[in-house]
Amino acid sequence: MAEGERFVDNGDGTVTDTKYKMMWLKEDYYQRKGKWCNWMGANKYVKLMNEKQFAGHSDWRLPKSQDCRNLYDHESKNYDFNDDIVHIDYIFPEGCGFTYWCQEESGHNAMAYNFYSDRGYQIRKTAKDDSFMSCRPCRSTGKAKVAKRVSTTGRTRRE
Repeated sequence: MAEGERFVDNGDGTVTDTKYKMMWLKEDYYQRKGKWCNWMGANKYVKLMNEKQFAGHSDWRLPKSQDCRNLYDHESKNYDFNDDIVHIDYIFPEGCGFTYWCQEESGHNAMAYNFYSDRGYQIRKTAKDDSFMSCRPCRSTGKAKVAKRVSTTGRTRRE
């Protein structure tokens, strides 16, 4: 790993974010399965990853919306399944989804995060598979020491 490198490809299907101390699945659900997932499917996928101890770990989870905001990078112009720009680092392969399920839920709704627009929002958990929803499981690798945290909109106060 080069000095100051933020993302590291672990060579086992995972990527580590050294700034925020997170490990992410390198390919999202859509890339790995060739289809979209609903809320229940995303949670089953995480459970399966834990049962199989993917990459040697059994503490995989859906990301919090703030985890997704930390992963969002406006300068990165990667491409989703439809060749539209998504703002996610180039270490993640092209062809991904653009909206991911997050772990926060409230009644009939759950949080989703959009990598086109840097926006988290509530969506019904009963959304159909064909609503272009995916998931990218993650896990914590330690406590992040980060200054200048961003607001819940993903921007600093001065922007």
